Amino acid sequence: MTLEAGPEVATTRDRTGAVGTVEAPRRGRWIDVWDPEDATFWAEKGRAVARRNLWPSIFAEFLGFSVWQLWSIVVVSMPKAGFTYTTDQLFWLVALPSLVGATLRLPYTFAVPKFGGRNWTIVSASLLLVPTLGLSYFLSRPDTPFWLMVLIAATAGAGGGNFASSMTNISFFYPEKEKGFALGVNAAGGNLGVAVVQLVVPIVIVAGAGLTLNRAGLIWLPLIVLAAFWAWKSMANLSAATSSFRASVAAAKRPQTWIISFLYIGTFGSFIGFSAAFPLLIKTTFPDITVAHIAFLGALVGSVSRPFGGKLADRVGGAWVTVCCFVVMGLGILASVVALKADSFAGFLISFLFLFVASGAANGSVYRMIPAVFRLTTPGDPGRARREAAACIGIASAVGAYGGFLVPRGFAMSTSHFGSLIPALYVFCGFYVICLAVTYFCYLRKGGSLSREHV
Repeated sequence: MTLEAGPEVATTRDRTGAVGTVEAPRRGRWIDVWDPEDATFWAEKGRAVARRNLWPSIFAEFLGFSVWQLWSIVVVSMPKAGFTYTTDQLFWLVALPSLVGATLRLPYTFAVPKFGGRNWTIVSASLLLVPTLGLSYFLSRPDTPFWLMVLIAATAGAGGGNFASSMTNISFFYPEKEKGFALGVNAAGGNLGVAVVQLVVPIVIVAGAGLTLNRAGLIWLPLIVLAAFWAWKSMANLSAATSSFRASVAAAKRPQTWIISFLYIGTFGSFIGFSAAFPLLIKTTFPDITVAHIAFLGALVGSVSRPFGGKLADRVGGAWVTVCCFVVMGLGILASVVALKADSFAGFLISFLFLFVASGAANGSVYRMIPAVFRLTTPGDPGRARREAAACIGIASAVGAYGGFLVPRGFAMSTSHFGSLIPALYVFCGFYVICLAVTYFCYLRKGGSLSREHV
């Protein structure tokens, strides 16, 4: 039986062998031959098919990030709705989805080659119904024990895994010359989900006088169904989307993989960690401020700055952009400390917005560094360099996402033990100094193996 891949894709191989389908006992649309590096194929058929897959992928990833960070804004209204959890417990509910999401990123990366990008997008989008339905049900019951609420919050981590599978899938559709832009748009679309959920959910809650928290989950249900349907209707699976476990093992043995993963904790880990904690930080530190009108700004500016960081890195080098971003992040932290001591919300907000912009831009610059580093450290074998660079991206995205757990827990411990956010902020600032030093020593210092290259 011939399986069609959409109106742009021939149901049988054409004379050029550019595109076709697999006659195999697999269900779903499967494209057999795919060669985006062929300029003629790309112009005539490939670009249209790639775009048909890109936009549903962005939408599904956008919803994944939204569900992943639902608890970051919901916890702010839980005390008003009758929940008697402590501040430390609320920070646990914020942090746990990030912990689970980071852990799921590696298996989600391998799910695309195993099941197909279209098939897995349908499945991963549908899985978002579990955390949203669970949140809708239990947030209307203030007597829910904390241990059970922890389990419900943990299921939101499924949304965090979507990033890895979405980026993996889209990377196979685009040629090298357009891959950076496609992945940047895909990533930025997902990141925007954090800003949107922090903007929309408070409005929905306020519409119910703060007492209808279950609406925070219900509003996403039709969108999740739409995402799964759109993926089913428009996307295709690529037979060429393969991933070698051997390449992942080889990448894991490379010191560069772990250096970049460490730096990604400082960049993406900061972005997702501060995004998750920001609404609760505002609520607990400046209780007179209306969180609904402010909290989403951090995630918004961080998301928008990501593609620009990657584009600037293309011009001047990812390492230089990353170093400058860590400088700005450190200064932003110190400025926020000054603002807290002066009890200035305006100063605190502006400081954190600079921090968000720098972390978002650094996300793009670090991702730009990966293919360059592996190309330069694997001379004479471009195929191996590409495979291991792709594996490094998967590993780094998973490791970096653990920052979404560490940052909120850092704030919780600082508040519990010292009654202030300032000790945690000093620790984060020190970490950025270390990240800056590592970036400079490994990629920019005179005499270094990569110092003369455009990393």
